[in-house]
Amino acid sequence: MIRSVGAVGGMTLVSRVTGLIRDIAFAQVLGSGAIADAFFVAFRIPNFLRRVFGEGAFSVAFVPVYSEYESRYPPQQVRAFLNLMAGRLGLILVALTAAGVLGAPVLVSMLAPGFSADPAKYEATVSALRLTFPYLFFISLVAMAGGILNSRERFAAHAATPVLLNLCLIATVWLVVPHTMNVAIALGGGVFIAGIVQLAFQFPFLWQVRRVPRPRLRATTPDERVGGEGVSQVFRLMLPAVFGVSIAQINLLVNTVLASFLVTGSVSWLYYSDRLMEFPLGVFGIALATVILPTLSRQVASSEQTAYKRTLDWALRLVVLVSLPATVALAMLAFPLMVTLFHYGQFSATDASMASKSLIAFAFGLTGFVLVKVLAPGFYAHKDTRTPAIIGAIAMIVNALAAVSLAFTLGHVGLALATSLAGIVNAALLYIRLVSKTGFQPGDGWPAFLARVSLATLIMSVLLGFGVAGDLAWLSHSVPKRILLLGFWVIAGGGVYLGSLYLLGLKVHRFVERP
Repeated sequence: MIRSVGAVGGMTLVSRVTGLIRDIAFAQVLGSGAIADAFFVAFRIPNFLRRVFGEGAFSVAFVPVYSEYESRYPPQQVRAFLNLMAGRLGLILVALTAAGVLGAPVLVSMLAPGFSADPAKYEATVSALRLTFPYLFFISLVAMAGGILNSRERFAAHAATPVLLNLCLIATVWLVVPHTMNVAIALGGGVFIAGIVQLAFQFPFLWQVRRVPRPRLRATTPDERVGGEGVSQVFRLMLPAVFGVSIAQINLLVNTVLASFLVTGSVSWLYYSDRLMEFPLGVFGIALATVILPTLSRQVASSEQTAYKRTLDWALRLVVLVSLPATVALAMLAFPLMVTLFHYGQFSATDASMASKSLIAFAFGLTGFVLVKVLAPGFYAHKDTRTPAIIGAIAMIVNALAAVSLAFTLGHVGLALATSLAGIVNAALLYIRLVSKTGFQPGDGWPAFLARVSLATLIMSVLLGFGVAGDLAWLSHSVPKRILLLGFWVIAGGGVYLGSLYLLGLKVHRFVERP
């Protein structure tokens, strides 16, 4: 299993690196001005819906049902299920996309009400949204293709797909934006084209496994009626999963609404800090979640409860092993990261300072965010989407209350802290409920394991605390020196952490070999 996590994590790493280049281009060309805020809001709305309906609620509902069809039903009924799923999902997406394009002014007024005070920013956001919203249609079908491929243990192809979005946007920023008067529309067009490219990329891989859907709406044959039962089951599971899997995205939308009332730049500062926090979350957390959901679903379908619990225990240890030092490193290197990656062109030193503060606040919730990615599939594998939805709703309320309380005293940093607090609450409640509902118990050796990881993280933090220079020094360094120094401290911190683990008796290579 670790090889699958490595494959997905490796492709996700490539995606995050190209995403980083994309964000550097954004920072250089757009900075944190009104056009940047407008595009980030216009992109966040379909991105939110994509994670809810596509990679979020749809995937967690689709993968367990599809895994069951592949293991229990003949191929013709599996294909009938996929055909009906593609047809009915596609019809819903067409209707939703049309509503989003036509209702763009209403959506912007609802989700960024503070923009109404600036007509230019408001109109730029509406124009961009009308081009970015159709991305939802393409990427949701991409998510279905990914569910098919992942369930057949073809993880790398789907994990590589986000790279195409990043490349399209990089090309737009560097080749189109300098030659256009309407930057928001140019960037929206780049997102639209990226959706088409990402969907087209899936077909060769689906063809290899003979699972290219032929969309149908009606079930007329006996095989199609059997497949239709599965489609109905997926949609039933999706309804509560909308909240369960998208709580972080809902929290970000709440933050966007509140940030629209703060000083110009707040939306952009939160965007850049969230992107850096998403780097370890995406490379590791999402990769791990992508692999364990099909695995847990197969184990539950085969009534292998011991293997199910062992897989969860292994995944939780891996979360602690990676996310605890990542949390500390992100917090301690927040300003060097912002200066090295984004302090060019229109992105000022003040922008770097403000964004680094919200990155520190986001970092506190990183372990909670990753734990949610592991704990929620423990419920989805049992086709239980209701429990994570209820817990997600509680966490959403916590975020809203904390955000309102902190936003107008701590500004954008308060919004990031509220998101982190909600992530921690979400993870804690999921774990408590998983133990009581499934009988899951942590394996032997957890106290010693936690002590070793915590001590190794402390040793790493001491090194970074004494070695990393202050903010003014980083601003005075040349760009090559910043890159070299940041790379050195990232490698040195990681090396000291791993070395400390081995000295403390935790053989990491043996740990990751055991699922």
